[in-house]
Amino acid sequence: MIRLWVFLLGAVCAMPAAAAQCRDVAHDGHRYAVCEVDASREELRLFLHDGEGRPYGHFASIDAMLAARGARLNFAMNAGMYHDDRAPVGLYVEDGRQFMHVIADAGPGNFGLLPNGVFCIGNGRADVIETLRYIDRAPDCAYATQSGPMLVIDGKLHPRFLPDSDSRHVRNGVGTSADGRRAVFAMSREPVTFHEFGRLFRDGLDLPSALYLDGSISRLYAPELGRNDAGFAMGPVVGVVEPAH
Repeated sequence: MIRLWVFLLGAVCAMPAAAAQCRDVAHDGHRYAVCEVDASREELRLFLHDGEGRPYGHFASIDAMLAARGARLNFAMNAGMYHDDRAPVGLYVEDGRQFMHVIADAGPGNFGLLPNGVFCIGNGRADVIETLRYIDRAPDCAYATQSGPMLVIDGKLHPRFLPDSDSRHVRNGVGTSADGRRAVFAMSREPVTFHEFGRLFRDGLDLPSALYLDGSISRLYAPELGRNDAGFAMGPVVGVVEPAH
């Protein structure tokens, strides 16, 4: 693990400065915070446990760990559903090590509203992959987190989403381009339906695949937008690492 961190830090420091591009977006009458990452250039990864096996829980804890290694968070967001002990509900891979296996069966809640999917960070790319496709392809993911439901699948909204739904929550998710370079993270600034949120990724951001990460507990770290959301401890977190200046 120490050798891996030395390698990663050296790679980060050797690269030109890169950052997630965050902005406020309006779509179909709703407001969103959107952060776009070039997965081919930026150090995008997941965080869950520290070196002692304790959940980080908060953006500040992750940033403090990075600061000790000469790096810092550029952007971060909660990245998938978790149990009371912060353990991931579904598949979770960090630094190539699998901590929780993939769950393919339907179940209760949003996670089990099939089809669900996996956000996979690989070598110079990031992809949202529907769960059964993930199992079939077995892609090489340095980092992966499973969540659900899928928001957009091959350019189409999840078949269970209703245009006239009255279920509204603050929601966050991620979408990816077909070539794996664009990873776009979005969080609604107000309660929205799944249908509205899916349309943001499909129509507003022009992404063929998107995955719901969570709702209500959604949190964002984006200094560019003045966001450093605090609250109770989180489970998995996705973020961009950059050299400290």
